Amino acid sequence: MAPGTSLSVLEISAIFLSITALLTYVNHRFIGLPTTIGVMVISMLLSIGAIFLGFLGFDDLIDYEVSLLDQLDFTEVLLDGMLSMLLFAGALHVNVSDLRRYKLPIGILACVGTLLSTVIIAAALYLVLPLLGFDLAFIWCLLFGALISPTDPIAVMGILQSAGAPKSIETVIAGESLFNDGIGVVIFVLLLGVLSSGDIPTTYYVAHTLAVEAGGGIVFGLVLGGILYYLLKSIDSYQEEVLLTLAGVIGGYALASHWHLSGPLAMVMMGLMVGNHGRSMAMSDKTRHYVDLFWELIDEILNAILFVLIGLEVVMIAFSSNLFIAGGLTILIALLARLIVVGITTTTFNKQLELPSGAWKVLTWGGLRGGISVALVLQLPDGNERDILLALTYAVVVFSILIQGLSIGKVAKTIR
Repeated sequence: MAPGTSLSVLEISAIFLSITALLTYVNHRFIGLPTTIGVMVISMLLSIGAIFLGFLGFDDLIDYEVSLLDQLDFTEVLLDGMLSMLLFAGALHVNVSDLRRYKLPIGILACVGTLLSTVIIAAALYLVLPLLGFDLAFIWCLLFGALISPTDPIAVMGILQSAGAPKSIETVIAGESLFNDGIGVVIFVLLLGVLSSGDIPTTYYVAHTLAVEAGGGIVFGLVLGGILYYLLKSIDSYQEEVLLTLAGVIGGYALASHWHLSGPLAMVMMGLMVGNHGRSMAMSDKTRHYVDLFWELIDEILNAILFVLIGLEVVMIAFSSNLFIAGGLTILIALLARLIVVGITTTTFNKQLELPSGAWKVLTWGGLRGGISVALVLQLPDGNERDILLALTYAVVVFSILIQGLSIGKVAKTIR
């Protein structure tokens, strides 16, 4: 395919699915890293290799990759395609009883923590970036804080389990990350509206928007979960029941978006409903087996594709020496903000949390950033500010997945 050639959706899907399948094979056969981390490493190395060949005058490969990525709307693919299924699959096996037990730290970290982290990161960047020659208005710094604050459990949960991390910490990290995606998206959309209109919204407008989008998404998800529970309980045929869960996720997310409700929060609530009540009271053993297997495969496949795309996106970033330094400082700022949020939560509610000593280390280091941050930054208007924030986002995401993701197991072992 020559650069610039327009491809159909089927052709683009076939190319990326084939690349993902090949990279998962290479990782499993020769490297042995966790799948999501392994495919991301390989795809990044391929992208870096293409960039290096471009410097040598061989531009065909990088031109092909850029042309391919230009035709793929990463934001639409993730936010309107993958995210609904990933969140539902993630919530399907989260125990509601455990969530209730740790609802205080989960709620604080997901809601207050996301807001506090957004402000801390924004203020720090606003002070630091001008020292490196990057002058960003405070609204751009706030946008970055909002998109980088949500945590991502995709790569870390399996590692925590294999490291024997306490169940309480797994529950808090999983619960927080399932809910703060929705909170982070709502905050980001509000700030993006401020950037577009130039008008500062009133406190009432912000509170109303949060209540309608976040609260409405939660209620809508509970209603959908109740309907799906009734439908699943009324029949006993695994083919139709698997199809019902898939339709509920895709159709429910589309409907939530149409009504301007939080689709991510709706999918989390529906996943919790189906996973805790539907699996135990509305499914036979055979149906439960197939539903679990189907969503486990969907989760693994979509995660692999997502991390391949993150790795390939490196060719879209124009790094400079100052931007490298800014990226390193941003990583430290994001970690510091996470430490402050976790520290305040664990210190203030130490007795109520019943977490093991040193849990703050795992909660801090295990707060990985992932694909949703990349998808949100790509929604920003084109321009120099977007290019800067894209590079900073990529630096934080890559560091959190590769460095934090591969070392979180060792951190978890220190608190046993």
